[in-house]
Amino acid sequence: MNVMNNTDELKTVVEIPLELDRLANNAEEAARAFIAAGTAANTVRSYRSALTYWSAWLQLRYGRALGDGPLPDTVALQFILDHLARPLDNDDWSHLLPPGIDAALVAAKVKSKTGALAFNTVSHRLAVLSKWHQANQWPSPTEAVGVRTLLREARKAQSRQGVQVRKKTAAVLEPLQALLATCTDGVRGIRDRALLLLAWSGGGRRRSEVVGLSVNDVRQLDAETWIYTLGATKTDNSGVRREMPLRGPAAQALAAWIEVAAATSGPLFRRLYKGGRVSGRGLSGDQVARIVQRRAKLAGLEGDWSAHSLRSGFVTEAGRQGVPLGEVMAMTEHRSVGTVMGYFQAGSLLGSRASRLLENTKAEETGANLEVHPYSTEAKAR
Repeated sequence: MNVMNNTDELKTVVEIPLELDRLANNAEEAARAFIAAGTAANTVRSYRSALTYWSAWLQLRYGRALGDGPLPDTVALQFILDHLARPLDNDDWSHLLPPGIDAALVAAKVKSKTGALAFNTVSHRLAVLSKWHQANQWPSPTEAVGVRTLLREARKAQSRQGVQVRKKTAAVLEPLQALLATCTDGVRGIRDRALLLLAWSGGGRRRSEVVGLSVNDVRQLDAETWIYTLGATKTDNSGVRREMPLRGPAAQALAAWIEVAAATSGPLFRRLYKGGRVSGRGLSGDQVARIVQRRAKLAGLEGDWSAHSLRSGFVTEAGRQGVPLGEVMAMTEHRSVGTVMGYFQAGSLLGSRASRLLENTKAEETGANLEVHPYSTEAKAR
């Protein structure tokens, strides 16, 4: 093997050597394409919306375009002060965004209405700005100590004034049963019942995971058990397909829907035409959310309902019933213990004996031997 000849040939092919710490332009574009393709569609939409807002706000506030270069931490600080309401001494609220700019953002349709933004919205847009800087290999202004301190203290100030971070209502067992009780309207009810039970009993599936399932992703083991297969999800993009169980009522509901849908391929959960005729088109994530909201309204349930209610409800109910956290996370595929613990602990505490000390004392005094479930209005004899 003639090493010298091979080296000469390579020199004629590579006209401009790359620097070791830099990517070629086309390689950088390819890397961006991989990142975009590996990100859930809902996440991409939320990123796009946040960056559109940043672009409009920067132009109006600073006369600067997003992408001109890294932003200093003062811009992130100003964004927080412009958009988060702070309490005043007279019990009123104020934020620093000039009314003219506020109105212009609404007119440009990047903001739904004038006024301060919710804490969660501001936090999300700061997180997207950080992602944007990371993608461009710039230092993120949101990591500055001053920015993180201001955001933390602003949250405390709002909390002291009674402003709480909004969470979707968790569909624990009783409200879930109320949702299912409304699914009596023919084909639509059969579909919605199967969807609700798969999303809930199948491990609190995200709406993107539910609409991503195809008919070929499910198979029946016996009358009481089905298996469904998950591919890429928000927290698992490894490409390894994982099988999850569906048992009892969830398995029965899925069997009923598949029989009615009469499909051998394509989306598992489909849109319906008038008259209950099944379409070949799959549901969208937004339609899953609307199904949950519609069923909650029909059931007369109060609260802030969404597709996420099924996921949080599954975890909360598992905590109520004392299911080990590891088993819960194996089903939900949560990667962060901190993310799942809030719901799990809330459910665990609802069933805790420590929360019923007075009831236990009264039971001893009256000689009764009763167990009162924290969500039940009736005492059940042991």
